[in-house]
Amino acid sequence: MGAVLEKKENNKVFFNFELEADAFEKALQDAYMKNRGRFNIPGFRKGKAPRKIIELNYGEEIFYEDAINILLPEAYENAVKELELEPVDTPDIDIDEIIKGEPILVKAEVDVKPEVKLGDYKAMELEKVEYEVTDEMIEHELHHVQEDNARIISVDREVKEGDIVTIDFAGFVDEEQFPGGTAEGHELEIGSKTFIPGFEEQLIGKNKGEEVEVKVTFPEEYHEESLAGKEALFKVVIHEIREKELPELDDEFAKDVSEFDTIEEYKQDIKNRLEEELKSQEKFEKENKVIEKVMEISEVDIPNGMIETQIDDELGQFDFRLRQQGLELEKYLELTGTNIDMMREQFREVAEKRVRADLVLEAIAKVESIEVTEEDIDKELTKMAEQYKAEDVEEFKENMKKGSLEFLKAGIINSKVVDLLIENAKFI
Repeated sequence: MGAVLEKKENNKVFFNFELEADAFEKALQDAYMKNRGRFNIPGFRKGKAPRKIIELNYGEEIFYEDAINILLPEAYENAVKELELEPVDTPDIDIDEIIKGEPILVKAEVDVKPEVKLGDYKAMELEKVEYEVTDEMIEHELHHVQEDNARIISVDREVKEGDIVTIDFAGFVDEEQFPGGTAEGHELEIGSKTFIPGFEEQLIGKNKGEEVEVKVTFPEEYHEESLAGKEALFKVVIHEIREKELPELDDEFAKDVSEFDTIEEYKQDIKNRLEEELKSQEKFEKENKVIEKVMEISEVDIPNGMIETQIDDELGQFDFRLRQQGLELEKYLELTGTNIDMMREQFREVAEKRVRADLVLEAIAKVESIEVTEEDIDKELTKMAEQYKAEDVEEFKENMKKGSLEFLKAGIINSKVVDLLIENAKFI
């Protein structure tokens, strides 16, 4: 008897299949051969007792569990293929009473990939996404390059915003000096907001050699609890005042900082680069908008097992990133005062959103008969080779093709679907 679909409730499928009697008998013999060395039977050397003798001493069922475990995986997979199911979780299995010489009935229930009710994804209206390079953007970029190439020079004048001052300071609370509030020869950029609010502003207008009393109040959420919310007095001595001397934005500047001979050519290059960046940003935002919208207009009931599996994946990626930074997940949990269950809940919303997006995009791909070609795979592998700076691109591609490319193919299909959505969407 082949596999039989009993019923389907929401995304859970209940079905039956059989383990043939002959196959079970062979599996029993395989289980005996695998495990006979575990048994000590008087009158027989260890591992040499016949199967019948072991069954007489330990019960006929002694090898049943191992035999079932030998047969079940392949039989389950065959039943799933026969019924054309797409399981998304580990099945619950129930074995009926085993009677020697008769087929064994296996009852299974498993969550399957849910059906998606798609909205009208070819008539979506979305807010327009458009960016334009402005003169202010170009000037902003140029100013950063000026800052990077500025000279720091000493000046003999009052302190002003943007200056770098060298100071000694000592901090007091209730007329007593507190730990960590004293330093000598400290460099502070006025306006950087690296000190307690109000500290830097009180140095503006002061001169080199001047002693200044700075009064501030520590923030209520200050990291040192003993100082949080307290009023403090800092006695400050200004030793040096320096300023940034920015280079002129002329042709000489362009030659120094770029491959161009004139400032106009350099500005045009900055504009071209900014336009490319904004195009990428536009594409990224359009992709997010169409995915959000198509999820909004589509209906899908996601099995919890799919979400839990995605949470596993999110947690695994997070763990990998931590290890790249030299930190173990266990240590991170300890430092942040969280546990693995709390972490899983933090990832739940993101995981559900990703599963929903994948299901909706996959459903559209089926409707539109979108497939992956060898050319698509080759193009994507070439990109990967460039990203990983592979010395031999062709060798890299061949090595990648030896493994599973399903994840790569899924990504390509999703990209094609998103391109289709963008092409048909109205951005108004």
